[in-house]
Amino acid sequence: MHGQKQKRELPSLAIDLLPLIFIFIAALYCYRDFRFSKRDLIALFVFIILWCIGEYIRKHRYSDLSLQWQKRIFSHIKAYCSLIILEFVVLLYLPVPVIFWKQLITFTFGIVALDFLIKFLNIDVLTRDVGTPKHVIVAGTGSKAKIIEDQVLTSHNHEYQLKGFISCDNQDVCMIESKKVLGDLDNINQYLQSNDVDEIVIALPDEQKKNIQRVLTVADYHGIRVKYVLDYHELFGNHYKITRFGQVDAVNIRELPIDGKFAGFLKNSFDKVFAVAALIFLLPLFLIIALLIKLESPGPVFYCPIRIGKGGKAFKVFKFRSMRQNDDSAAGTQSTKVNDPRITRVGKFLRKYSIDELPQFINVVSGTMSVVGPRPHRRYLNRQLQENVYHYMLRQYVKPGITGWAQVNGWRGPTDTEEQKRQRTLHDLWYIENWSFRLDMKIIFLTLFSQKAHTSAF
Repeated sequence: MHGQKQKRELPSLAIDLLPLIFIFIAALYCYRDFRFSKRDLIALFVFIILWCIGEYIRKHRYSDLSLQWQKRIFSHIKAYCSLIILEFVVLLYLPVPVIFWKQLITFTFGIVALDFLIKFLNIDVLTRDVGTPKHVIVAGTGSKAKIIEDQVLTSHNHEYQLKGFISCDNQDVCMIESKKVLGDLDNINQYLQSNDVDEIVIALPDEQKKNIQRVLTVADYHGIRVKYVLDYHELFGNHYKITRFGQVDAVNIRELPIDGKFAGFLKNSFDKVFAVAALIFLLPLFLIIALLIKLESPGPVFYCPIRIGKGGKAFKVFKFRSMRQNDDSAAGTQSTKVNDPRITRVGKFLRKYSIDELPQFINVVSGTMSVVGPRPHRRYLNRQLQENVYHYMLRQYVKPGITGWAQVNGWRGPTDTEEQKRQRTLHDLWYIENWSFRLDMKIIFLTLFSQKAHTSAF
């Protein structure tokens, strides 16, 4: 199953790499008249290897497979770093030609890159147990057992061979085909005596402690390894992680991609640089718009409604004023409607092309917003959605954005219907749980060039 997943990811990896390789070649064309040297090819080759390694670790960092492979990588890195340091120390004190020094260092880095390439291409072979698959039975026939059957012990998983299921409670709703049920807990001992079983997977509800203990007792008697399936998805959502808290096991309930120090640094740095550059570039346009707004109707240039941001903190959002009379900035509940009579002629143009949102780059510079993220909501809408949409409050783990995944998929504008509220929230939650710098770049691109991003703008 891992091998098939890896093959499916290769086109995506190629799409990421090709633009970077093109930029590298374009740079050579501009500065060296398209002349390649051996050093350039080696640098490109090493970069591709390191990119593949980084992408693999990023996509599989939560899996046991990745942890095994990371240990292999770091052990190799330590070995090669020691070798390179030794070479530098020795060569500093030996009277060897400079060309020999360069060739030796190049050869060493080439070996490192080649070694990592072999490890990457053969990751499925290197990390999979050699030999016959493990024979597994599942204790339980309820919802947990069904998840194990559908998502883990499939025909594509060559590491395990599912022998069948053991019914442990007559009151438990059976979700497994009767032909796959081997018997009940009373005759599990007899089954284990006459069949080869390598592992028992306990897929029982947590409250069935007596049945869980019975399975453990039988497994211990026969010397069979046991796995206990935790099912926190419905309670905690997609991103949780089992960890150690002192001497006890604990669950990190919110383990999001953006939590990493490097991820946070990358996103914040990009936000600041992009926002400052945008404000400098847009300053002449801002002055023209400010003049037009003042000429058409009395009032301030900016409208600054109160929105709810990261951590539930209220802040002022900067927008170009597009109406003659705006709703109360703090406690207002009146949303803009199609052909709203309050919208000015200038405001209609600004809203059509989302130009009224551009001053929010000021919010990005001040740190209350991000370039990409869930759109900030009014306090009343926040409370309403919190009551109606499960896991809605996950949005408040990140800064709100000028544009977002929901907007580029056509879910911007009004939130009058339950479907509009649900779809916008689902898209926001998907973004939070699947964040990557590449996804942010994709959303910015779609905001600029996709027609979907501008539907429902009025």
